[in-house]
Amino acid sequence: MGLTGFGVFFLFFGMVLFFDKALLAIGNILFVSGLSFVIGLERTFRFFFQRHKVKATSFFLGGVFVVLIGWPIIGVVLEIYGFFLLFRGFFPVAVGFIRRVPVLGSLLSLPGISTLVDKIGESNTMV
Repeated sequence: MGLTGFGVFFLFFGMVLFFDKALLAIGNILFVSGLSFVIGLERTFRFFFQRHKVKATSFFLGGVFVVLIGWPIIGVVLEIYGFFLLFRGFFPVAVGFIRRVPVLGSLLSLPGISTLVDKIGESNTMV
């Protein structure tokens, strides 16, 4: 969990510091290695290399590669798109959980935010 957390921290910090490619590269490596330690190598490979997730995996890992070779903005855009494609089945579960949290649930029910959250929470086809 620590590797994954540090990976997310370095990714966020790299974006805050105007897409610093060294921090983004460290964050990518820590996040992917932390994910494989948390759920195991076999389950990580099974998750990323399913037939219906080939497009998402190629965008996510391609973005990691593009960041590593030195084009951080393009790489992060590819990674974010791949991340949303990979984890789109988890978004309705996360939205349902956040709606039950007292303060966050009331924030998600605000007029402008509720329509966006409803669209994310109900659809599994975020393409």
